[in-house]
Amino acid sequence: MLIFFYIVLFFLLVYGFLIDYYRRSWNRIPYYKRPESVISGQTVFVTVIVPARNEEKNISNCLRSLIAQVYPLDRFEIIVVDDYSTDQTASIIKNFNHPSIKLIRLEDEVAGGIVNSYKKKALELAIAVAKGEWIMTTDADCVLPPHWIACMSALYHKQQAAFVAAPVKISSNSSLLSIFQSLDFVSLQGITGASVFRKIHSMCNGANLGYQKKIFLEVDGFRGIDHIASGDDMFLMYKISKRYPDKIFFLKDPDAIVTTAPAENWPAFFKQRIRWASKTGHYQDQHITKILFFVWILNASILFFLIAGLWNPVDLIYFLALWLIKTLVEFSFVSTVARFFGQQRLMPFFFFLEPLHIIYTVIAGAFGKLGSYEWKGRRVK
Repeated sequence: MLIFFYIVLFFLLVYGFLIDYYRRSWNRIPYYKRPESVISGQTVFVTVIVPARNEEKNISNCLRSLIAQVYPLDRFEIIVVDDYSTDQTASIIKNFNHPSIKLIRLEDEVAGGIVNSYKKKALELAIAVAKGEWIMTTDADCVLPPHWIACMSALYHKQQAAFVAAPVKISSNSSLLSIFQSLDFVSLQGITGASVFRKIHSMCNGANLGYQKKIFLEVDGFRGIDHIASGDDMFLMYKISKRYPDKIFFLKDPDAIVTTAPAENWPAFFKQRIRWASKTGHYQDQHITKILFFVWILNASILFFLIAGLWNPVDLIYFLALWLIKTLVEFSFVSTVARFFGQQRLMPFFFFLEPLHIIYTVIAGAFGKLGSYEWKGRRVK
């Protein structure tokens, strides 16, 4: 067992170099500042797309934050696609009766009513009728900052970007679950920003994306990946990056941070993470596949010592040592990214939540390979 401990220790050393690389890369991402004033005649026309399924609790806040954007009202539109909601989502959208908001009902547009990737179909339908040259996507449970559209469109205009990934944070309260999710997401966002900046692999989140409509059509949108239930964000990013590798950006601007709600309970959290993990088997980007596999093996090995420690106290000591080392390896990186997101107050919980992070990583990664999951009352393969 001692030999295995040294092997895992070596893996942790390699992991430490990887995390430090992400940290240094994150720190080197330039800040993009939007113009102080936004003038109608100097702005691009933007289409914001919001897929929504059973979001009656959240859709009002999302739409209010969108119509309150500090951006010329005649230069953007909002298309909400109702994905077979069984609650009052569609009715709430209709009641807004705002000139910038358009509602599309998926059930009115999909022949036969059955597809495997409902979100991709929702996005396709919206993009087909979008007036904007610049497409921005978010989720119905998100709240958008006032300068969100201005920040994203300014970067597009300045760089003629093909695709922009932008920051997302999970709101946290005093619950253990929300704090855990927030810290986990901070880490993911830091890796996302570093990866996009260094162009080492494709990572992004559909809650805060932008891309050119003409380029979406040029790469045939989701064709070839439309059989995969999830991955409307990262798979599209990969397709576009293969054709325009120098036109992919991460928007590092606090005014562009989108806030999303945490999962309401632990089962919902695990379902969400299993959904995310389910697409890993379809990645064409071998860089991220190899890294994800390495990280899973590392966490599974550390968890092995915790389980073995139930019978052998020495193995428990090994686990405690690995837990401490892994926490120290990650702390500086996560703390740096948390500062950008204004969530440094959560860092005192980081050490104590590390074992939970190890367990969830192993479970979500394993169950994500089973090929199906339940999401918002729908069984998806």
